[in-house]
Parts: sequence; C-alpha cells; structure tokens
Amino acid sequence: MNFNEIVALDKADPLANKRDEFDLPVDTIYLDGNSLGALPKAVKSRVAEVVNQQWGSYLIRSWNDHQWIDLPNQVGDKIAPIIGAAKGQVICCDSISVNLFKLLSSALSLNPGRNVVLSTQDNFPTDLYMVQGLSDLLGPDLCQLKLVAEQHIEQSLSDSVAVLLLTQVNFRTGQLLDMQKLTKLAHEKGILVIWDLAHSAGALPVELDNCNADFAVGCGYKYLNGGPGSPAFLYVAKRHQASVKQPLSGWMGHAKPFAFNAEYQGADNINQYLCGTPSVIAMSALDAALDVWQNVDISQIREKSIALAEVFIKLLQTHSCLSDLRLCSTENACQRGSQLAFSHTDAFAICQALIEKGVIADFRAPNILRFGFTPLYTSFEDIWNAVMILAEVVKTQLYTQPRFNLAGKVT
Repeated sequence: MNFNEIVALDKADPLANKRDEFDLPVDTIYLDGNSLGALPKAVKSRVAEVVNQQWGSYLIRSWNDHQWIDLPNQVGDKIAPIIGAAKGQVICCDSISVNLFKLLSSALSLNPGRNVVLSTQDNFPTDLYMVQGLSDLLGPDLCQLKLVAEQHIEQSLSDSVAVLLLTQVNFRTGQLLDMQKLTKLAHEKGILVIWDLAHSAGALPVELDNCNADFAVGCGYKYLNGGPGSPAFLYVAKRHQASVKQPLSGWMGHAKPFAFNAEYQGADNINQYLCGTPSVIAMSALDAALDVWQNVDISQIREKSIALAEVFIKLLQTHSCLSDLRLCSTENACQRGSQLAFSHTDAFAICQALIEKGVIADFRAPNILRFGFTPLYTSFEDIWNAVMILAEVVKTQLYTQPRFNLAGKVT
C-alpha cells in the first residue's frame, strides 16, 4: 500500500467533512478516542453559553427558561438512535458504575429465587467491582458473582443465573460479542441481560431494541465525545419500566419531585433511574457533542472503522522492525470493535515514546498497546503517519530511554 492509495481513501471518505467539526490539536495524531473522545467545536460555545449566559445572567431561572430540568431525557433521546433504542428508554445520569449498581439491583429483583450474576473474567473491572459491592451488601444468598472465559459464556447459562452482565466490546482486546445471540440464549434460560456499551456506543451499530435487550449502560466521554467525566447513560426496555425498582431513590427519581413529599414514590418510567440533581454543565457539553451525529449513518462509521484498522495492520506488516508487536485482537474485523490491541514487553515505554512524537495511543496493563479508531475525525493519512512514527520509535529504540518508563498516576 502506497501513500497515493491512502490519499485516495481519504478523498472517497463520506465522513471526511466531520473532522472539521472537531477542535484537534495541530501536529497530533489522536488514536485514543476509545478512552476519551476529541473536543467538538460546538461544545466550546455551548459550555461558554451555559456558564456565561444561562448561569451567569439567568441564574436559577434557567431550570425552566433554558430547560435544564429536561437535560437527562433530552440527552437520553439523542443517544437512543445511536444505540438502536426507541425514545423513552434511555436517560443520561451519573456514571457507568453507579448506573450498574441501579440496574443490577433492578434485574435481581425481577428474578427472585436466583442469585448468580454471570460475567467474564476479562470484563472491565468496575463492572465486576459493582457486583462484588452489591454482593457484600446483600449477602451471597441474594447476589453472587461467577466469572467465566468469554468462550464459555453459553455453556454457563444455568438455572441459577439471574443476570448476565457483559461488555459488548472488550476494553483490552476489542473482541465483539454477539448481542443478539447471547441475549436470546439467556432469555431462553430465564436470565436477564445487562450490556455495557462503553466501547460500542458510537463505534458500531448497536441494536438494543431489535435484540430484545433488557438493560444497558454506556459512557458519554469515549465515542460520543462528551468530555472528561461526561455523564453516563442507561437503558431500560419499556416492558420493564413499570415493574422495576432501583435502590438509589433520590428526589429526582420521584414521580413528583417538586411536591417534596416525605414518602418516596418512584416514577413509573425511565425517570425513576435519576437520583440527584443533574450536572448541568457537563450534560450540556454532552448534549452539544451529540449534535455532531446529525445525518451520520452508523453503518458508514462501522465501514470506515474496519477500513482504518485493516490499513493499520497492512502498513504495520510492511515494517520488519515491528514484528515483535503481536496482535491480540482477532484478525476477523467483523468480530472486533473500533480498536486494535498489540502485546509487547515494552508496551508502556513504546506508548510514552509515541506520545512524545505526537501519536497518542494508550497502554493497558500488563503489556497491551491500544490504538483506537474514531471514524468521525480519524483519517487514513493519520494511520499512515502513525505507523511510520511507530516504526521509527521501535527501529531507533527510542523507547528504551529511561524517561519513557516513568509512570504517572494515570496509565
């Protein structure tokens, strides 16, 4: 593959103009949108408006005058089509961890007589920690975590399992699970399913309604580009909303929050999953970021994501000095998300050297170098240049310099 072919791919890219909607730093190749999305230009102006005008000038009146109170539903309804959900089933609130606690409690209450939450050994740790915390609170008779390898999920769907908790795209390897198949198999066994969409929402087509999903969580700061600490979202299928309860019964989840009744009565819709006062500035940033998705065909996102990764692999293979980078992601593009993972004994140092040279990738313990592909703003020329710089870093052994082994608090 030569550079002219790369240029041709960018010229033919139907999403190329979307890059102009992001404020990308000069001389930086950003391949870490799977951890934190880039800054949409619309977010800068929206946050300034919220702070300077809505808060600064209108003060508390903005809860009504600028519909702050409607932000959780408004943002949820913008996220809904990105994850294949009808309106009224998605709400923006809290974090993935907190939302998992709510949904795990709800799902267990809908499946009395069963106590096992089944998940995978390589699921993202916070998902597992929340189950462990709930188990400590309720006791193992009511909640017990069981972990299996991804390839053993199907054979582990037994009558004791109440909830199947899965992440659609593995955070380390990018392995993509079959949502429709696994949800159907779980339901045949009377098991409810919670899907974590952290690495799939905005990266590939998600079809929660078509897959008959029960519950889901996701974050706003990766492919949705809502910014660091952006509020998360959760999904509850309409068929469950009238019968479920969640334990964090904050005032915003009340059927009539401004009646200020002493006795809690939860809303009978998705609003019951609200807890405290919404984070207006952060939620407004996410709301503006989601406008980038107007007129975007998610199938084009997926097509370009696969193409970017395939070009990356092909270019990597042309450099003999990169032969020690072992692909940990599946070679089958249809079975992975929008990232590639490579193992290397010096993965951390290589990652730090790349960052110094203007290529931002990321590292995951113990030895994984990850490259994320965000089709809204990643170009094929970015991929060409990134691989060239990676080859230079490895061939010259730049990464062996001591400063590249100094770890910060966040790695």
